[in-house]
Amino acid sequence: MVKNIKVYFVVAISLIFLISCSFFTKKTNLIPRMILFGNPSKTLPKISPGGVKLAYLAPFNNVLNIWLKTVGKDDDKPITKDVGKGIHDFYWAKNNQHLIFIQDKNGDENWHVYKVDIETLETKDMTPFKDVRAYIHTLDKSLPNEVLILMNKENSKLFDVYNLNLISGQLTLVAKNPGNVDIWLADSNLNVKAAVTAKEDGSSELLLRENKDSKWITKLKWDFEDSLVGSFPPEGSRPIGFSIDNKSLYLIDSSSANTKRLVKMNLMKGKKEILSADDEYDIDSVVLNSDSCEPELVSFQKERIEWKALNTDSAQDLKIILSVNKGDLFYIDKSDVQKWIVGFLNDDGPSAYYFYDRKMKKIEFLFYDRPEILDYKLASMKPISFKSRDGLTIHGYLTCSPDKDPKNLPMVLDVHGGPWWRHVWGYDNTPHNITAQLLANRGYACLQVNFRGSSGYGKKFLNAGDREFGGKMQNDLVDATRWAVKEGIADPKKIAISGMSFGGYAALVGATFTPDVFCCAIDFWGPSNLVTMLKSIVAFRPMGKAKWYRRVGNPETEEEFLKSCSPLFKVNQIKIPILIAQGGNDPRVKKEESQQIVDAMKKRGLDYEYLFFPDEGHGIMGLKNRFKLSIAYEKFLAKHLGGRAEGINILFLLKMGMKFLIQKISSYFWFW
Repeated sequence: MVKNIKVYFVVAISLIFLISCSFFTKKTNLIPRMILFGNPSKTLPKISPGGVKLAYLAPFNNVLNIWLKTVGKDDDKPITKDVGKGIHDFYWAKNNQHLIFIQDKNGDENWHVYKVDIETLETKDMTPFKDVRAYIHTLDKSLPNEVLILMNKENSKLFDVYNLNLISGQLTLVAKNPGNVDIWLADSNLNVKAAVTAKEDGSSELLLRENKDSKWITKLKWDFEDSLVGSFPPEGSRPIGFSIDNKSLYLIDSSSANTKRLVKMNLMKGKKEILSADDEYDIDSVVLNSDSCEPELVSFQKERIEWKALNTDSAQDLKIILSVNKGDLFYIDKSDVQKWIVGFLNDDGPSAYYFYDRKMKKIEFLFYDRPEILDYKLASMKPISFKSRDGLTIHGYLTCSPDKDPKNLPMVLDVHGGPWWRHVWGYDNTPHNITAQLLANRGYACLQVNFRGSSGYGKKFLNAGDREFGGKMQNDLVDATRWAVKEGIADPKKIAISGMSFGGYAALVGATFTPDVFCCAIDFWGPSNLVTMLKSIVAFRPMGKAKWYRRVGNPETEEEFLKSCSPLFKVNQIKIPILIAQGGNDPRVKKEESQQIVDAMKKRGLDYEYLFFPDEGHGIMGLKNRFKLSIAYEKFLAKHLGGRAEGINILFLLKMGMKFLIQKISSYFWFW
């Protein structure tokens, strides 16, 4: 009884405090950070082989875990109970008994492969090796209790292929890396029969073998522009699957073309057949039939995602699927051949997931990933384009408040990472597009630009970014701000530059190279010194050495050139405030990248804020850390651009329900 009185007292005092705080919050129509940056309610549903069970990710005690339910029943239950940074993807084992996933420790990217038994709920680390990275590679129903994994157990710089028996836990080496293999490929019987090797000049070769006892034979060669070896996930020309009879190989191939195409190659004759291609855009994804092994659908990431069917049956499926939602089809789970889960991105609403029965040609709504967002009015993302100062067409997206005329607004130039990556249309779980909605809701224009060097637009556009870190790539970003000012969208005195990884580097370049263009800058785990960054990234991903050295510069022979492109050596030109955030365990952009420029700014008495997360890596995964970062981001922009910022939102907290009120209040106090 005394305990209950104490609980009621805490709730009452907390409510009084919150209500009093609400009087200081004049704006009540802001979208709460809890919705924008918190965990989704449900996401990434995957159907079991056979279509009986449905697994998905959802919070358990505020941490993303795997949940399981029987199709057609309301028997949902969590089957993992992680208390750390959560589980962010998983796969159904073909035996219908296990789910498998990978996790690292506090962002160090030393991934371990785990299995969870759906009956006993036992979770077990299948690769319990210190300082070893393991990835899930191939599953196939022909061997339901086995999975191929990649692991750098024998040599930290090389990944070998192992067969993991999910029942016994036995690991068997099935393909030893000779020292230069960047990509492995197995057939439908889990036989490793293809490999892509990285050459010292950045080119690559496709090797084939008949079986594990046969010698590797060179079948194809790709030059540097076609290969992009060292990218993870693989970006360049590469094999993606064997035909069911192993007589043909399906490839993503850009040789003798500007864009990546889907190609079928006869292994006996070496003859190639183009199955799908676009003159301006690269193939973005390919859906293979797990029974026939044939490609069924392909997509191109244009201004929006465009899908094409490769046979009559798939065309009918695609027509039905695309009819149910106005957004972009971005997710297809084909754990079962006849029963798919599909997901749609929308720019003005949450992601929506559906169950599709291919045999019955029937599609049913499952859930929204963030249903709370339906109570708010989101902004639309408008595709834009302009000409750079040297005549190159640059594409991007503009997101503005739905309630404001897009005229003379404070603006944030949001720069994507990579840099061999790109912005896409739609509101989803990626940080950039959540950021776009946050900015629009707070009264800013958000401009996202696919500057030269961005992927998806073909080799010529990608190559135009070579050796242009801090050069023409940055010019494209400055030209984007000039375009926005000329169009009357942006207030020229209130433009911020912000980004993560390469985007963070670009923000630092904006603050040092062109300090009069921007009024503030936000750098999230971006490199400040290209010399030290290249050394650390090559140590982390050695197969990418030729790519990085050729596309950025060689720190062994071009140190002065790289220093001339590095913000660290132009700190004396900084005139604007900078917010910097860094994860302590980041293996890609080491913590020294942020620390050295923070030290240099501190020495000169410059205006900066620094957030260091000792338990994070290349990105912020922990829920509390995400909120801490989002609060700092929002306050920083409000201070320097004059937009709105969320206080303590009493109406939103009350809507969460009395059952979780104390938990939510304590979380809010911690975040605030």
